[in-house]
Amino acid sequence: MENLTKKILIALVLGVIVGLILNFVPSSLFRVLDTYLLGPVGQIFLNLIQMLVVPIVFISIALGTANLKDPAQMGRIGGKTIAFYIITTMIALVIGLSLAYFIQPGQEGIFNTEEAEYQPEEAPPIMDTLLNIIPDNPVNALAEAEMLQIIAVALFFGIALAKLHEKTEGLQKLLEQGNEVMMFLVNVVMYTAPYGAFALIASAVGDAGIQGLGQMVMYMLTIISGLLIHAALTYSFAIKFIGKASPYHFFKNFFPAMTVGFSTSSSSGTLPISMKTAQERLGISKPVSSFVQPLGATINMDGTAIMQAVATMFIAQVYGVDLAFSQLVMVVLTATLASIGTAGVPGVGLIMLTMVLQQVGL
Repeated sequence: MENLTKKILIALVLGVIVGLILNFVPSSLFRVLDTYLLGPVGQIFLNLIQMLVVPIVFISIALGTANLKDPAQMGRIGGKTIAFYIITTMIALVIGLSLAYFIQPGQEGIFNTEEAEYQPEEAPPIMDTLLNIIPDNPVNALAEAEMLQIIAVALFFGIALAKLHEKTEGLQKLLEQGNEVMMFLVNVVMYTAPYGAFALIASAVGDAGIQGLGQMVMYMLTIISGLLIHAALTYSFAIKFIGKASPYHFFKNFFPAMTVGFSTSSSSGTLPISMKTAQERLGISKPVSSFVQPLGATINMDGTAIMQAVATMFIAQVYGVDLAFSQLVMVVLTATLASIGTAGVPGVGLIMLTMVLQQVGL
């Protein structure tokens, strides 16, 4: 795993370098390379890991719930977990808003705001998101990869296994074997990670262009600063005083999952690797990992929350709009609620951002 981590990190650096070089070649050549090489390699890697997400989420949560045995224990763990996720998401939003306020990454007039014709996709109402947690068709929920619905079905399934116990030992054994198969497939897919990470980063940097990168560099640095502060302070504090563990030990051993998350921009796509890493390198018990991590991949969107906060302030600054304190509070509340119903896949943060911007008139 150590060797694989180094390969992924080298691939990310090489991807950035190659992406920058591609900005100096004719655009027609870049399009050919992106269409027939970088794009397909990156997409194959994304498809491989996303292929494992639905079965892993269902099997792991059902098994995790069944192995807890006592539904009351599941309720205690679930309540504390959800509370922790919501609190850290709100902290992330405050960090993002504060950094954007002091750094001022957006300058009025740097973009041509007069010709903006973007028509945002309408974000679903919060109440609809909550009501849709219970699916009317579990099979459709699995087919459509509706993560909150899959978690709900898996919870019910796991509770039934825990209650029936001896009567369903065969079925629980089957799920355990299915979990072993999934973890084996994760190992296989991880061998393609360096190539996928390289292709995804090279394509993204090459497509942005030097001019685009130059205009957005302060925006990107503000977000990256927010991510680093959140990891260094919020999570290190939680690891040290709640988890009673060493932050250095945690980040060192969890680094493989972090590199995959960085290259794929997908918390759900990273889930197979993050679960394997937590169980094998951090010593997290399978029942706890199987219950908590899939839940976190669905409702714990701290990185996206920082992006929401910085993007909102950035857009307000570009348009010369001063947001009142009440509007900033609305940003925190709306983004926190929106994150609960947001799928952990690349690009979905734009739908969340639409909801947040609508709330503050942007």
